[in-house]
Amino acid sequence: MTDITIAIQDGNEASMPAGCTVQDAVSELMSNKQRKRTVAVFHNGEVLDMSAQLQEDAILTPIQIGSEEGLAVLRHSTAHVMAEAVRALYGDDVKVAIGPSIEDGFYYDFDRKEPFTPDDFEKIEAKMTEIARSAQSFVRTEVPAADAIKRFAAEGEKYKVELIEDLGVDTVSLYQQGEFTDLCRGPHLPNTSWINAFKLLRVAGAYWRGDEKREMLQRIYGTAFFDKKALKKHLNAIEEAKKRDHRKLGKELELFTMQDEIGPGLILWQPKGALLRKLIEDYWKDAHYRNDYELLYTPHIARQDLWKTSGHLDFYGENMYSPMDIDDVAYQLKPMNCPFHIGVYSSRKRSYREFPIRWCELGTVYRYERAGALHGLLRVRGFTQDDAHIFCMPEQLEDEIFNILDLNLEILKTFGFDQYEIYLSTRPDKSVGTDENWEQSTEALKLALEKKGLEYKLDPGEGVFYGPKIDIKIKDQLGRSWQCSTIQVDFNLPERFEMKYTGADNSEHQPIMIHRALMGSLERFIGVLIEHYAGVFPLWFAPVQARIMNITDDQAEYCEEVYKKLRKAGMRIEKDLRNEKLNYKIREAQMAKIPYMLIIGDKEKESNTVTVRLRDGKNIADMQIEDFADKVTKECIEGRGI
Repeated sequence: MTDITIAIQDGNEASMPAGCTVQDAVSELMSNKQRKRTVAVFHNGEVLDMSAQLQEDAILTPIQIGSEEGLAVLRHSTAHVMAEAVRALYGDDVKVAIGPSIEDGFYYDFDRKEPFTPDDFEKIEAKMTEIARSAQSFVRTEVPAADAIKRFAAEGEKYKVELIEDLGVDTVSLYQQGEFTDLCRGPHLPNTSWINAFKLLRVAGAYWRGDEKREMLQRIYGTAFFDKKALKKHLNAIEEAKKRDHRKLGKELELFTMQDEIGPGLILWQPKGALLRKLIEDYWKDAHYRNDYELLYTPHIARQDLWKTSGHLDFYGENMYSPMDIDDVAYQLKPMNCPFHIGVYSSRKRSYREFPIRWCELGTVYRYERAGALHGLLRVRGFTQDDAHIFCMPEQLEDEIFNILDLNLEILKTFGFDQYEIYLSTRPDKSVGTDENWEQSTEALKLALEKKGLEYKLDPGEGVFYGPKIDIKIKDQLGRSWQCSTIQVDFNLPERFEMKYTGADNSEHQPIMIHRALMGSLERFIGVLIEHYAGVFPLWFAPVQARIMNITDDQAEYCEEVYKKLRKAGMRIEKDLRNEKLNYKIREAQMAKIPYMLIIGDKEKESNTVTVRLRDGKNIADMQIEDFADKVTKECIEGRGI
């Protein structure tokens, strides 16, 4: 038998017979302590489980239980154990579809007539625990696709049959543990005994293969960790996330509403929410003005021909709404603002002396989203982008990217986000533009990030078809990532719209166009803000900064005077003069998460002061009305970073 050389990266090396398993190699080359923490290995960029056979020289990189890859293997295996438990409990009446690991756990889709309930979850979890303790091995086999189709068809597993037929391959891999066999690429744990900390979370409807015309399945979500302490921490975070849910808080704080009569995915901003939005918009406009941008306003519809020229009908048509007939001409709602900004650019000849041109707009756009994908403010059908387009010459590109990053991070920090992940996405297989343009723009993005001292990850091939891009994912108080900012270089639209400028050589040249959105959209950003702060907004953009409340009716007139003075001073203030107990009023103000409560009794009325109570229950010294107004103004200025 031929020997091969197996090495553990940064570890031992040994000569072993060809056909040995990863488990054989790990047992030979690792200490007992290392083996107990290794669930799989990397080899040539592929994840192999312990049962995989090695036929040639290999360097193996351990995947350990503390890694993201290790968690993915655990969760994938736990999904299979859940499917085995469901089949064991409910029999052949349940058909299984797919069961992958996902970012925070796993799911499995089932076809079952009866809906799953929380009582079912308890039974399923108990059965999963039984399976886990039995230490069933995950056994991989490779079989001809025709044989697998025949097997699954005989079992009535039509979803597996469809998947194999669509793969169009000669051979497929199956994994078996106990009595359950599934079509699967793997990898999996050595056996089920590694599974000891898991929880089923919820069930939701899911169309087979995401197609609304196909069968509606039941998707059971769960999560798993290698130890119970990590599981408990995660479950606590889930509970905290429920408390912070922007849909729940948005209703309680009267920020926004949605109504079926108006249409799903369409937001109605209530007075407090509208004021919150105005404060964010005002700050955004001021910040852009300070950074030498000019403001544009553009229409909500345009002739369909515009979207043909821009390419949106070809590349984005499925996300656009149907055309409307106006004077026998087809018009469509805009999914993007960029063609309108190009229209402003093209309204007259441009010179290199005007560059760079920086135009920004809070432009409302409309995009079709499937009903099942809609989610509060985070996924809607009409939203306002904090959009901007910069037109510049090639030699200005790097500086412009640097300036965008400066403004981007300043705005994020002002709103309380200083943790983020940055990705640089490069040229995809299908793209437009010359090699030279792609190299220059990618290098400009890269250099700007490096000059800012920002760590980033390369995302090869994930740029848009018209140019490379930078994406910034912000992290909230719970450590969750949210796609927020994007900076994109575009060669496509300037070419499609034949954009020109007169250069220093008196010849015509094509400008470079930069698309960028720093918040992404106001709706999504506000949704993230609500959850980040749990509705407890900083004073400078709190819709209501203070609420005045009297102890008895004797102070009502003085409360009205205080209210008028503070309102004239520019404060966002409310009054509560109801004939209710003071403690009740205070509790309601705290539930509304109002930063300051101004309590007025006979003492305050006589001394022309107010007693100031914070929303966390603390009191500060009595203050003159003017002093309180000055205090609020100063705090707001500091909060906005002006």
